[in-house]
Amino acid sequence: MEGVLCYVYYSINAHRIYLYIKENMSKQERNRGYDDPYEPSTSSGHRRSKPYEKKRSEPEHYRRGSVKHYCVDDYAVPSTSKHEPMEDISGIKIEIKTEMESEVKNEGAESAQTTTQTRSRCKMESTFVSRPSTLVSKKGKSGTSIMLSSNHFRLPTVPNWCVYQYRVDFEPEESRTFIRKGMLKLHKDKVGPYIFDGTILFSSTRLPDKIELTSVRKSDNTPFKIIIYLVGRMMPEDPHYITIFNIIMRKQLEHLNLQLVGRDYYDAHNKLSVHQFRLELWPGYITSIRQHERDILLNAEITHKVMRQETLYHILMDCYRRSNNYRTEFCNSVIGIMVLTDYNNHTYRIEDVDFETNPSSTFPMKDGQHISYQEYYKIKYKINISSASQPMLVTRTKPRMRNAGQGDLVYLVPELCRATGLTDSMRENFHLMKALAVHTCISPTSRIDKLMRFNNRLRQEPKVLQEFKDWNMSLDKNLLEFPGRLLNSERLLFADNRYINNLNGDWTRDMQKTRMLKSTALRRWIVLVTERDMHIVHKFIETLLLVSHGIAFRVDQPRIQAIRDDKAGTYAENLEYILSKNAPDLIFCVVSNNRSDRYAAIKKKCCLDRPVPSQVFLQKNLNGRNTMTIATKVAIQMNCKLGGAPWTIENPLKGLMVIGFDICHDANTKGKDFLTMVATVDQTLTQYFSSIALFHSNEDLGDQLCASVRKAIMAYKERNKAFPVHLVIYRDDVSEGQLRQVYENEVQKLEKALEKLYYGPNFKLIFIIVTKKINVRLFDMRGRNANPRTGTIVDDVITNPLRYDFFIVSQQIRQGTISPTSYNVIFDNTGLEVDIVQVVTYKLTHMYYNCSTTVRVPAPCHYAHKLSFLVGRFLHQPPSSQLEKQLFFL
Repeated sequence: MEGVLCYVYYSINAHRIYLYIKENMSKQERNRGYDDPYEPSTSSGHRRSKPYEKKRSEPEHYRRGSVKHYCVDDYAVPSTSKHEPMEDISGIKIEIKTEMESEVKNEGAESAQTTTQTRSRCKMESTFVSRPSTLVSKKGKSGTSIMLSSNHFRLPTVPNWCVYQYRVDFEPEESRTFIRKGMLKLHKDKVGPYIFDGTILFSSTRLPDKIELTSVRKSDNTPFKIIIYLVGRMMPEDPHYITIFNIIMRKQLEHLNLQLVGRDYYDAHNKLSVHQFRLELWPGYITSIRQHERDILLNAEITHKVMRQETLYHILMDCYRRSNNYRTEFCNSVIGIMVLTDYNNHTYRIEDVDFETNPSSTFPMKDGQHISYQEYYKIKYKINISSASQPMLVTRTKPRMRNAGQGDLVYLVPELCRATGLTDSMRENFHLMKALAVHTCISPTSRIDKLMRFNNRLRQEPKVLQEFKDWNMSLDKNLLEFPGRLLNSERLLFADNRYINNLNGDWTRDMQKTRMLKSTALRRWIVLVTERDMHIVHKFIETLLLVSHGIAFRVDQPRIQAIRDDKAGTYAENLEYILSKNAPDLIFCVVSNNRSDRYAAIKKKCCLDRPVPSQVFLQKNLNGRNTMTIATKVAIQMNCKLGGAPWTIENPLKGLMVIGFDICHDANTKGKDFLTMVATVDQTLTQYFSSIALFHSNEDLGDQLCASVRKAIMAYKERNKAFPVHLVIYRDDVSEGQLRQVYENEVQKLEKALEKLYYGPNFKLIFIIVTKKINVRLFDMRGRNANPRTGTIVDDVITNPLRYDFFIVSQQIRQGTISPTSYNVIFDNTGLEVDIVQVVTYKLTHMYYNCSTTVRVPAPCHYAHKLSFLVGRFLHQPPSSQLEKQLFFL
């Protein structure tokens, strides 16, 4: 019976930990651009999709009647004498910066709901174990051994360290979590260090099986009995065991006087000013603790938060000056962004703008009296609001604050809010981004120095040391060091059986006079250019013909069509006229700048209405300093779009088909999502088949993925007269909390579909999750503390013992610290050796034809992203099937 009770308590504990995290965790601004190290812009543009995440509802129009205020600290300890005044605990704050902000990113779970008696708990799924039970070792052997370090620190604990869990009951029943926490907190000297979610308490201290304490609720002097029962001890195998470590760690960051912005902590006292652009950079830290292969490790990453010195009132005035429809423009500019209020150092996400309310409007105080926002800020913060006519910003409160008695909505004054992050126009400002990169692109040596200072800061803060001591923990003073491997350099095959050994991930110079592996002929092509650029386009065409001859790409003289101006409509009209009467191999459009409406008009005409490969070229590159280099790259691109291939790798697997998947939202239509697939269909891995499918639900996504794979297999069979022997699928952009859903909704459905296609379980499939957005950084320890070389692989020490995973450094960078790419094999029935899987993955990073360098992910995966960007941002519907066997999106 005792075992059954313990099982029930452990199950309830899983739900409670998760809900405690969800209720107290500020949501981080996610969905950054594919290669963008800075904060995301929410104003417009292509958004990277996570199909299993909950979508935010459309902004509504709110009213000030929904705003409520709450009473803080509604609890007290009973006095020992009836003549002695009750202890004043007004200084005890409701913990806005919660204890329970863990690194768990389980976005698919439901939120808890508060009832009058108890909170219903949603189920938290157990940890998804993707490592096959038959896999004896995930360590490869190829390459040479090297010594590395990473941005990890060990967290030693005392022998037999454990976490005990207790149930806490209140008599009479008190449903408000913040009052429960407050009454228990006053007995911390008796309970010792603990973490409490309102019902379950966690501590490394072994308390008696039952403890009874008493407190009084301050608002009505109601006496309460607090009863603490021992439930049991949490096992190290429990997935929530590590969550306790993360809670403790985030409390330590608060002891360093860091400011919580979103989900991460930043040092506002050491902010950097970028005066010329009216920006501030707040340095900060992203931390995560988890069980790795042998040890519990703290991962610490240096990050920066962009804070604008301009307020939202400045943005409002800019919109007013620029547009007659300034209200719509202002809403588009601010809804969805994170703002900082300097008067209380809190961050909020803007949900809506209420133009019917202004600072002179009134709201009810908790005593029932009405006061204007102007008066409130003057009395409370000694702030004078200058403009009484500005609209009010609407933001939602966090669930935990609503549980504390505050209303759903909070109104903010624009002139008191500073925007965070970068807008699209800021990202396009080369000089601004360069100024930021001076501070954000940190070299390996500088990053190590900052990490060691962070470590010293933790170990020298008395409160942190005491917290570690209370929990019987410590922090290593040195970065983690471990062995890795350097794979052999890759040999690239060109025409005439000529090989180039790639030593550093860049073969640009080596291939300048090397013939492409497979060349096509460009005989009929048309150039569209404005009349004012006619004289320089002839000179560029001459250069293009010259370099094309050197790489064995036959290009005939084009037909040059002059157009009157560079408007989007002008290009569309001329393309329609030309393509209705001609069938060219390729369309070449010269444009004056990178305006998206013009680019979209060209691509829609050439991909949807009149399918033909197209090349859009910026006018400024016609006569630049590097015209020869640019012309060579353009020639290679054009050859690839026509079915050619500049080089290939040595493929160790016969009958191999590699598939890359990506997902995107339509930039214009909410709820319109696309699954994009790019697959190889030949033995040399140079010919491709692409497919784009619209899906409407998570279940539909799995069905569309199976249909896309079937199309690719049939295209492979049509070309090779046989089914592929090995299928290797790279699936991009999957968060940790979505792994189980991807496996159940995509992998298992795909298994069944392949069994039908192959007439039984005769297929060999590897399904790999590719993740670029990770906080792991690697350093080469060979006396230089430099970035690791291309081909560095790590499959031990910092990997996850529950996964078949590895890291690969496949790219070289000139500035900053390189980040490896994480690969997680969630299905493998091929029986291939670990070395083969790792080496093939690394080889495929050499096969992206848009540049003569390696890329961070396997080429089919990168191609799928390029295709999803084109469809989601510009086409808004699948392109013509006539282009599915060409790299038209390159």
